[in-house]
Amino acid sequence: MDWTRRLKLSHLQLLITLHETGSLSDAARAAHSTQPGLSKWLKDLEEDVGGQLFERHARGLTATPMGLLLISHARRMVTEMSRAQHNLEALIEGSSRTFAVGTSPASAPSFVPAAIMKFLERYPKARMELQESTMNDLLEKLKLGKLDLVVGRLDNYQPQPTLNSERLYDEPLRIMARPDHPLARRRNLGWDDVYAYDWIVWPQGTPIRSKLEVALTRAGLKPPPYRVESSSQVGNLWLLQYSDMLAIGSERVARHFTGRGLVVPLDIKIDTVEGFVGMCWRDDTGTDPAILDLLECFRSSKTIN
Repeated sequence: MDWTRRLKLSHLQLLITLHETGSLSDAARAAHSTQPGLSKWLKDLEEDVGGQLFERHARGLTATPMGLLLISHARRMVTEMSRAQHNLEALIEGSSRTFAVGTSPASAPSFVPAAIMKFLERYPKARMELQESTMNDLLEKLKLGKLDLVVGRLDNYQPQPTLNSERLYDEPLRIMARPDHPLARRRNLGWDDVYAYDWIVWPQGTPIRSKLEVALTRAGLKPPPYRVESSSQVGNLWLLQYSDMLAIGSERVARHFTGRGLVVPLDIKIDTVEGFVGMCWRDDTGTDPAILDLLECFRSSKTIN
Protein backbone atom coordinates (compact mmCIF):
# COMPACT_ATOMS: atom_id res chain seq x y z
CA MET A 1 0.00 0.00 0.00
CA ASP A 2 1.25 3.49 -0.90
CA TRP A 3 2.54 5.13 2.33
CA THR A 4 1.12 8.51 1.28
CA ARG A 5 -2.43 7.14 1.61
CA ARG A 6 -1.87 6.44 5.30
CA LEU A 7 -0.78 9.99 6.07
CA LYS A 8 -3.37 12.20 7.73
CA LEU A 9 -3.41 15.98 8.00
CA SER A 10 -2.41 15.63 11.65
CA HIS A 11 0.66 13.65 10.56
CA LEU A 12 1.71 16.48 8.26
CA GLN A 13 1.37 18.93 11.13
CA LEU A 14 3.49 16.60 13.27
CA LEU A 15 6.31 16.75 10.73
CA ILE A 16 6.15 20.54 10.72
CA THR A 17 6.15 20.68 14.53
CA LEU A 18 9.11 18.30 14.74
CA HIS A 19 11.05 20.52 12.38
CA GLU A 20 10.11 23.75 14.18
CA THR A 21 10.81 22.46 17.71
CA GLY A 22 13.69 20.09 16.89
CA SER A 23 12.46 18.02 19.83
CA LEU A 24 10.48 14.78 20.11
CA SER A 25 9.30 15.66 23.61
CA ASP A 26 8.12 19.16 22.65
CA ALA A 27 6.37 17.87 19.53
CA ALA A 28 4.72 15.09 21.57
CA ARG A 29 3.40 17.62 24.08
CA ALA A 30 2.04 19.83 21.30
CA ALA A 31 0.29 16.82 19.76
CA HIS A 32 -0.99 15.52 23.12
CA SER A 33 0.94 12.32 22.50
CA THR A 34 3.85 10.50 24.15
CA GLN A 35 7.50 10.69 23.16
CA PRO A 36 7.85 6.88 22.67
CA GLY A 37 4.70 6.82 20.55
CA LEU A 38 5.88 9.73 18.40
CA SER A 39 9.36 8.20 18.07
CA LYS A 40 7.85 4.91 16.83
CA TRP A 41 5.59 6.74 14.36
CA LEU A 42 8.56 8.66 12.93
CA LYS A 43 10.66 5.50 12.66
CA ASP A 44 7.82 3.69 10.83
CA LEU A 45 7.36 6.64 8.47
CA GLU A 46 11.06 6.72 7.64
CA GLU A 47 10.95 3.00 6.84
CA ASP A 48 7.95 3.57 4.57
CA VAL A 49 9.60 6.54 2.86
CA GLY A 50 12.86 4.68 2.45
CA GLY A 51 15.18 7.20 4.01
CA GLN A 52 16.00 9.22 7.12
CA LEU A 53 13.87 12.33 7.61
CA PHE A 54 15.58 13.63 10.77
CA GLU A 55 19.07 13.27 12.18
CA ARG A 56 19.08 12.45 15.90
CA HIS A 57 21.68 14.14 18.09
CA ALA A 58 22.12 15.17 21.71
CA ARG A 59 20.42 18.53 21.19
CA GLY A 60 17.39 17.07 19.43
CA LEU A 61 16.43 16.59 15.78
CA THR A 62 17.57 18.21 12.54
CA ALA A 63 15.73 17.63 9.27
CA THR A 64 17.69 15.90 6.50
CA PRO A 65 17.40 17.05 2.86
CA MET A 66 14.75 14.34 2.38
CA GLY A 67 12.96 15.58 5.49
CA LEU A 68 13.08 19.20 4.35
CA LEU A 69 11.52 18.20 1.03
CA LEU A 70 8.67 16.34 2.71
CA ILE A 71 8.15 19.18 5.24
CA SER A 72 7.93 21.68 2.38
CA HIS A 73 5.13 19.63 0.81
CA ALA A 74 3.48 19.19 4.21
CA ARG A 75 3.41 22.94 4.83
CA ARG A 76 1.85 23.58 1.45
CA MET A 77 -0.82 20.92 1.97
CA VAL A 78 -1.68 22.13 5.49
CA THR A 79 -2.02 25.69 4.19
CA GLU A 80 -4.16 24.56 1.25
CA MET A 81 -6.49 22.58 3.53
CA SER A 82 -6.83 25.56 5.86
CA ARG A 83 -7.74 27.80 2.94
CA ALA A 84 -10.11 25.13 1.58
CA GLN A 85 -11.92 25.06 4.93
CA HIS A 86 -12.17 28.85 4.95
CA ASN A 87 -13.56 28.93 1.40
CA LEU A 88 -16.06 26.15 2.08
CA GLU A 89 -17.32 27.97 5.16
CA ALA A 90 -17.72 31.11 3.06
CA LEU A 91 -19.77 29.18 0.48
CA ILE A 92 -22.00 27.76 3.22
CA GLU A 93 -22.58 31.31 4.50
CA GLY A 94 -23.61 32.37 0.99
CA SER A 95 -20.38 34.15 0.12
CA SER A 96 -17.62 33.03 -2.23
CA ARG A 97 -14.01 31.95 -1.99
CA THR A 98 -11.14 34.22 -1.02
CA PHE A 99 -8.32 34.96 -3.43
CA ALA A 100 -4.97 36.04 -2.02
CA VAL A 101 -2.73 38.33 -4.07
CA GLY A 102 0.71 39.54 -3.01
CA THR A 103 2.28 42.69 -4.39
CA SER A 104 5.45 44.64 -3.73
CA PRO A 105 5.15 48.31 -2.71
CA ALA A 106 7.24 49.19 -5.75
CA SER A 107 4.49 48.11 -8.15
CA ALA A 108 2.36 50.81 -9.73
CA PRO A 109 -0.33 51.95 -7.26
CA SER A 110 -3.04 51.98 -9.94
CA PHE A 111 -2.16 48.73 -11.73
CA VAL A 112 -2.88 46.10 -9.07
CA PRO A 113 -6.09 47.74 -7.77
CA ALA A 114 -7.41 48.14 -11.33
CA ALA A 115 -6.85 44.44 -12.06
CA ILE A 116 -8.53 43.46 -8.79
CA MET A 117 -11.56 45.62 -9.61
CA LYS A 118 -11.87 43.89 -12.98
CA PHE A 119 -11.78 40.51 -11.27
CA LEU A 120 -14.40 41.50 -8.68
CA GLU A 121 -16.70 42.62 -11.49
CA ARG A 122 -16.52 39.09 -12.90
CA TYR A 123 -16.89 37.49 -9.45
CA PRO A 124 -19.19 39.81 -7.47
CA LYS A 125 -19.27 37.56 -4.39
CA ALA A 126 -15.54 36.84 -4.28
CA ARG A 127 -13.37 38.11 -1.46
CA MET A 128 -9.93 39.50 -2.13
CA GLU A 129 -6.98 39.49 0.25
CA LEU A 130 -4.15 41.83 -0.78
CA GLN A 131 -0.79 41.50 0.96
CA GLU A 132 2.12 43.90 0.50
CA SER A 133 5.70 42.86 1.21
CA THR A 134 9.07 42.30 -0.43
CA MET A 135 9.17 39.97 -3.43
CA ASN A 136 11.29 37.37 -1.61
CA ASP A 137 8.75 37.13 1.20
CA LEU A 138 5.79 37.02 -1.19
CA LEU A 139 7.30 34.29 -3.36
CA GLU A 140 7.89 32.11 -0.29
CA LYS A 141 4.24 32.55 0.70
CA LEU A 142 3.20 31.71 -2.86
CA LYS A 143 5.15 28.43 -2.78
CA LEU A 144 3.52 27.53 0.55
CA GLY A 145 0.04 28.10 -0.86
CA LYS A 146 -0.65 31.18 1.27
CA LEU A 147 -1.02 33.29 -1.88
CA ASP A 148 -2.62 32.57 -5.25
CA LEU A 149 -0.69 35.17 -7.21
CA VAL A 150 2.29 37.49 -6.76
CA VAL A 151 2.70 40.68 -8.81
CA GLY A 152 5.77 42.89 -8.71
CA ARG A 153 9.18 43.62 -10.17
CA LEU A 154 10.80 40.41 -11.37
CA ASP A 155 14.22 41.92 -12.16
CA ASN A 156 15.94 39.53 -9.72
CA TYR A 157 13.56 36.60 -10.17
CA GLN A 158 15.14 33.18 -10.69
CA PRO A 159 12.98 30.47 -12.36
CA GLN A 160 11.62 27.96 -9.84
CA PRO A 161 10.38 24.41 -10.51
CA THR A 162 6.88 24.84 -9.02
CA LEU A 163 6.17 28.40 -10.19
CA ASN A 164 5.13 30.00 -13.47
CA SER A 165 6.09 33.57 -14.31
CA GLU A 166 5.00 36.05 -16.95
CA ARG A 167 6.33 39.46 -17.93
CA LEU A 168 3.63 42.15 -17.94
CA TYR A 169 5.34 45.46 -18.76
CA ASP A 170 8.76 47.14 -18.74
CA GLU A 171 9.43 49.50 -15.86
CA PRO A 172 12.38 51.95 -15.93
CA LEU A 173 13.53 53.74 -12.79
CA ARG A 174 13.18 57.40 -11.85
CA ILE A 175 14.71 59.53 -9.10
CA MET A 176 11.94 61.43 -7.31
CA ALA A 177 11.75 64.53 -5.11
CA ARG A 178 9.07 66.83 -3.69
CA PRO A 179 7.63 69.31 -6.24
CA ASP A 180 9.41 72.35 -4.69
CA HIS A 181 12.76 70.59 -4.24
CA PRO A 182 15.80 72.69 -5.30
CA LEU A 183 16.48 70.21 -8.14
CA ALA A 184 12.87 69.93 -9.33
CA ARG A 185 13.08 72.53 -12.12
CA ARG A 186 16.68 71.99 -13.14
CA ARG A 187 17.44 70.21 -16.40
CA ASN A 188 20.17 67.79 -17.47
CA LEU A 189 21.15 66.86 -13.94
CA GLY A 190 24.21 64.72 -13.27
CA TRP A 191 25.15 62.35 -10.48
CA ASP A 192 27.11 65.14 -8.73
CA ASP A 193 23.86 67.10 -8.38
CA VAL A 194 21.90 64.30 -6.72
CA TYR A 195 24.83 63.23 -4.54
CA ALA A 196 24.50 66.56 -2.71
CA TYR A 197 21.31 65.27 -1.02
CA ASP A 198 20.42 62.41 1.32
CA TRP A 199 18.59 59.43 -0.18
CA ILE A 200 15.75 57.08 0.73
CA VAL A 201 16.50 53.62 -0.68
CA TRP A 202 14.76 50.27 -0.81
CA PRO A 203 16.24 47.44 1.34
CA GLN A 204 19.26 45.47 0.17
CA GLY A 205 18.31 42.70 -2.27
CA THR A 206 15.09 44.29 -3.53
CA PRO A 207 14.85 44.67 -7.34
CA ILE A 208 14.89 48.48 -7.33
CA ARG A 209 17.91 48.63 -4.99
CA SER A 210 19.73 46.11 -7.19
CA LYS A 211 18.99 48.17 -10.33
CA LEU A 212 20.27 51.31 -8.64
CA GLU A 213 23.48 49.56 -7.67
CA VAL A 214 23.95 48.32 -11.25
CA ALA A 215 23.58 51.90 -12.51
CA LEU A 216 26.13 53.15 -9.97
CA THR A 217 28.55 50.39 -10.93
CA ARG A 218 28.21 51.27 -14.61
CA ALA A 219 28.97 54.90 -13.79
CA GLY A 220 31.92 53.92 -11.60
CA LEU A 221 30.37 55.59 -8.58
CA LYS A 222 30.15 54.91 -4.87
CA PRO A 223 26.70 54.79 -3.21
CA PRO A 224 25.04 58.19 -2.63
CA PRO A 225 24.28 59.27 0.97
CA TYR A 226 21.76 56.62 2.06
CA ARG A 227 19.97 58.21 5.02
CA VAL A 228 16.83 56.02 5.16
CA GLU A 229 16.32 52.40 4.09
CA SER A 230 12.60 51.70 3.72
CA SER A 231 10.12 49.41 1.97
CA SER A 232 7.14 51.58 2.98
CA GLN A 233 5.71 53.50 0.03
CA VAL A 234 3.58 55.66 2.35
CA GLY A 235 6.50 56.38 4.66
CA ASN A 236 8.76 57.24 1.73
CA LEU A 237 6.21 59.71 0.34
CA TRP A 238 5.92 61.47 3.68
CA LEU A 239 9.69 61.76 4.02
CA LEU A 240 10.00 63.13 0.48
CA GLN A 241 7.38 65.80 1.02
CA TYR A 242 8.85 67.10 4.28
CA SER A 243 12.55 67.00 3.48
CA ASP A 244 15.11 67.54 0.72
CA MET A 245 15.74 63.80 0.49
CA LEU A 246 15.55 61.95 -2.83
CA ALA A 247 14.14 58.51 -3.58
CA ILE A 248 14.28 56.07 -6.46
CA GLY A 249 11.20 54.27 -7.72
CA SER A 250 9.43 52.74 -10.68
CA GLU A 251 8.35 55.05 -13.49
CA ARG A 252 4.64 54.29 -13.04
CA VAL A 253 4.88 54.98 -9.33
CA ALA A 254 6.54 58.32 -10.09
CA ARG A 255 3.90 59.11 -12.74
CA HIS A 256 1.04 58.15 -10.41
CA PHE A 257 2.19 60.38 -7.56
CA THR A 258 3.31 63.18 -9.89
CA GLY A 259 -0.25 63.35 -11.24
CA ARG A 260 -1.42 63.94 -7.66
CA GLY A 261 1.11 66.69 -7.02
CA LEU A 262 3.07 64.67 -4.46
CA VAL A 263 6.43 64.18 -6.21
CA VAL A 264 8.25 65.01 -9.43
CA PRO A 265 10.74 62.87 -11.36
CA LEU A 266 14.12 64.54 -11.73
CA ASP A 267 15.70 65.12 -15.13
CA ILE A 268 18.55 62.65 -14.87
CA LYS A 269 19.31 59.57 -16.95
CA ILE A 270 19.86 56.32 -15.06
CA ASP A 271 22.04 54.01 -17.12
CA THR A 272 20.83 50.52 -16.27
CA VAL A 273 19.11 47.57 -17.90
CA GLU A 274 15.34 48.13 -17.93
CA GLY A 275 13.45 46.25 -15.24
CA PHE A 276 9.98 44.82 -15.59
CA VAL A 277 6.86 43.99 -13.63
CA GLY A 278 5.44 40.50 -13.90
CA MET A 279 3.35 37.93 -12.09
CA CYS A 280 3.99 34.46 -10.65
CA TRP A 281 1.61 31.63 -9.79
CA ARG A 282 1.92 27.99 -8.82
CA ASP A 283 1.75 25.06 -11.23
CA ASP A 284 -1.03 23.39 -9.25
CA THR A 285 -3.39 26.35 -9.74
CA GLY A 286 -2.79 26.73 -13.47
CA THR A 287 -5.97 24.87 -14.44
CA ASP A 288 -8.29 26.57 -11.93
CA PRO A 289 -10.78 28.60 -14.07
CA ALA A 290 -11.02 31.38 -11.46
CA ILE A 291 -7.22 31.71 -11.21
CA LEU A 292 -7.02 31.81 -15.01
CA ASP A 293 -9.55 34.66 -14.97
CA LEU A 294 -7.49 36.43 -12.31
CA LEU A 295 -4.38 36.17 -14.50
CA GLU A 296 -6.32 37.51 -17.47
CA CYS A 297 -7.50 40.52 -15.46
CA PHE A 298 -3.87 41.43 -14.74
CA ARG A 299 -2.89 40.95 -18.39
CA SER A 300 -5.68 43.22 -19.59
CA SER A 301 -4.88 45.90 -16.99
CA LYS A 302 -1.19 46.29 -17.81
CA THR A 303 -1.79 49.31 -20.07
CA ILE A 304 -3.44 51.30 -17.26
CA ASN A 305 -1.17 54.04 -15.86
